[in-house]
Amino acid sequence: MDRLLFNFHDVILLMTTYQCTLFALLLLAFRRTHALSNVLLAGFLMTQAAIPLDILINFGAGFRDWAIEVSPNLFFVFGMAYWLEGPVLLWYTRSLIYKDYRLGLKDLVYLLPFIGYGLFEIFTYYSLATEVKIEELRNHDLLAEPAVTHLVGLTRELLRVAFYLMCLLAIRDVRKQIKQEYSNIDHIDFAWLKFLVLAFLAISAWAVLVAVAIISSAHWGVTIDYATMGLSANYTVFVLVSAMIFLSMNYSSVFEGVERRSHGEEDEHRPAGEVIDPALVEKLERHMREQKPFLASTLTLERLAKQLAIPPRTLSKVINRHFGQNFFEFINLYRVEEAKKRLLADEYMDQTILKIMLSSGFNSKATFNTFFKKQVDMTPSQYRKLKAVAPA
Repeated sequence: MDRLLFNFHDVILLMTTYQCTLFALLLLAFRRTHALSNVLLAGFLMTQAAIPLDILINFGAGFRDWAIEVSPNLFFVFGMAYWLEGPVLLWYTRSLIYKDYRLGLKDLVYLLPFIGYGLFEIFTYYSLATEVKIEELRNHDLLAEPAVTHLVGLTRELLRVAFYLMCLLAIRDVRKQIKQEYSNIDHIDFAWLKFLVLAFLAISAWAVLVAVAIISSAHWGVTIDYATMGLSANYTVFVLVSAMIFLSMNYSSVFEGVERRSHGEEDEHRPAGEVIDPALVEKLERHMREQKPFLASTLTLERLAKQLAIPPRTLSKVINRHFGQNFFEFINLYRVEEAKKRLLADEYMDQTILKIMLSSGFNSKATFNTFFKKQVDMTPSQYRKLKAVAPA
């Protein structure tokens, strides 16, 4: 008689595994740019493909019995992915926001929980004889597991949340730093990355509640329907992965990344009174007046530093400490001054405000209007009318 291996809940898990695996393979096969980022995203997707398999093996009504017969060593193998997904997503996040990001020894420290869990399973499960494993699996009762096992499960979920929070902090920090290195930031879009992190953060936070529900039911005498909570999470992950694949197809970023700064390194304004080499200040001001590099909308700190033949960090210190501004403010204030001249100049009277905005180096009306009004205390159109009312 045929055995029923899968119910509808199991099919959702299998579909999630299929989607993640297929998307990971497509990333590796067809996306040639940002190689490291693609490999890391594919790695994250493979962890999301492995987790449903772990759930299926451990909790699938029919599939669990079949897995025991095939090999008791199938159990807990795919569960290693829980301990990998956080570090891999953190690495992926950093590979997108930092220039020339490479995995170093400090990054590999995040694998210690993964290694620790592997050793835990080796000593508590895989070192057992096959017959003992089968006996344990057949008599398994989730609520009857030792408290240490439940504690490991809760720790796992809390670590996942911690890694996602680290991703959000990295995104927050780079939003501040881009103003130190880019003169136009409207094209820099973190929506896809933030959606990915926030969505899986929500799933992980829910998983923490499921772990607490299991502990409560097993040890505190307060029964909570953790099974239904877990099922709802499975369906949510399936929908989330589907949305993630759809959004990624439309995502394109021209963001080159920022320099990765060591802990405690300056990234904000420093007191304007700090002494800076006057020769550097003069060199910068003369270059801005004569060459007008700010007219290029793609100007970055690195490109301006190359034009001046000085290190980018030295240039950043000059702008931050002497002028009391970040790079974004410094360049766009020059653009405002250029736009002011053109708005009142006779040779530009036949040009629209939009054209003058673009030729002055801006590529965003919002940024242009914000800086212009802050600097001049009126809109560009109001300023241009000064020409009409000026005495002949």
